[in-house]
Amino acid sequence: MLNTEMSTEFAIQCRQLTRQFGDVKAVDGLNLTIPKASIYGFLGPNGSGKSTTIRMLCGLLLPTRGEVEVLGLHIPGQSEQLKRHIGYMPQEFSLYEDLTVKENLSFMAYVYGLSAKQQRQRVAEVISIYNLEAKQNTLAGQMSGGQKQRLALAAAIIHKPDLLFLDEPTSAVDPQSRRDFWESLFDLVNQGTTILVSSHYMDEAERCHSLAILDHGIKVADDTPSNLMANLAAWVLKVEGGSVNLMRKTLLAMPDVISVTQLGMHLRVLLNKELKHPVHFIENGLSDFDGCKVLQVEASLEDVFVVSTSQQTMVAQ
Repeated sequence: MLNTEMSTEFAIQCRQLTRQFGDVKAVDGLNLTIPKASIYGFLGPNGSGKSTTIRMLCGLLLPTRGEVEVLGLHIPGQSEQLKRHIGYMPQEFSLYEDLTVKENLSFMAYVYGLSAKQQRQRVAEVISIYNLEAKQNTLAGQMSGGQKQRLALAAAIIHKPDLLFLDEPTSAVDPQSRRDFWESLFDLVNQGTTILVSSHYMDEAERCHSLAILDHGIKVADDTPSNLMANLAAWVLKVEGGSVNLMRKTLLAMPDVISVTQLGMHLRVLLNKELKHPVHFIENGLSDFDGCKVLQVEASLEDVFVVSTSQQTMVAQ
């Protein structure tokens, strides 16, 4: 069993969490320990197991095997008790588009068991917090993507949950709305809420206190963004000048090159960390190209993602 003495420190603990659909393991032996009052991110390609994991942690999907404890409750056995303490915002807008903003929020407050007085107070609060005053009598279906996102978040936290699950919540909104949304998340964390969020965006992943990278249902990395970048098992190099397209093809044919990405007029190269002189290695490989310059640069979270998922792909093969 999970260590119950640790339950007060962590919002989520799971051990060997697994979910199979037929012969396919959507989630494979996942171990997680997520501290309270923090933002923990799931990063991974489509089909990596992010949404399946969130549904199991919410008690919406039964695991094939493994142990799960959320807010001190054992899941799935105590899923009904958990529902009052969590909020869930799915990727697709799921509120009623033929109800107004205020009607949607009032309905959600009622569903979560708030008294009539609490419903009025809380609806007014979240309408103010998420700048929905001018839209409170507008049908949800007539709102923009960013406005719907604010409404969905308001509905998910109407009952002041201790834990909030967000499944790719910013996939259909503009960059400014995404920035505003994340500011709202940090406000919630400052009030003691724990947040688990899945995302495809590297800049969002960097905002998380900690994150896991999932690939083919397996956790391939788990740490703070800064530690993941600092401890990357690859050299990162920038190649400038010369014929970028031809240099890219040459580099991809070289041993120990993990990936080559063109960024404008230069290349970003990931190289096996076991090589002792990475700059010289690339310079020698590109000796036929005049005017090229090779520089060692710091890793980004995208580099971590590429290396982590490419290693898992090689293992699968």
